[in-house]
Amino acid sequence: MTFFIILGYVSLAFRIYSFMLIAYILMSWVPAAQNSAIGRMLEKVCEPYLGIFRKFIPPLGMIDISPIVAIFMLNFIERGLVIVIQKIFLMFV
Repeated sequence: MTFFIILGYVSLAFRIYSFMLIAYILMSWVPAAQNSAIGRMLEKVCEPYLGIFRKFIPPLGMIDISPIVAIFMLNFIERGLVIVIQKIFLMFV
């Protein structure tokens, strides 16, 4: 039972962060939204993660595809972490 609770919280945390990334990306299209309190908070939370991908993936003209790669990578990390947690749990059962 505890196993499913842990997996639920891990998945929830990744889902919340994914939604925060999407909100930050959408808010980047509206300068007034970026300067709001929520925009600044999302910038502090999301920009360090997105910055990793922006170092390696240059924009294609006016389009920055690094957030798409960042979200895919976040989902990949979530799935990997869930598998690792499952393996650890099965070792002790």
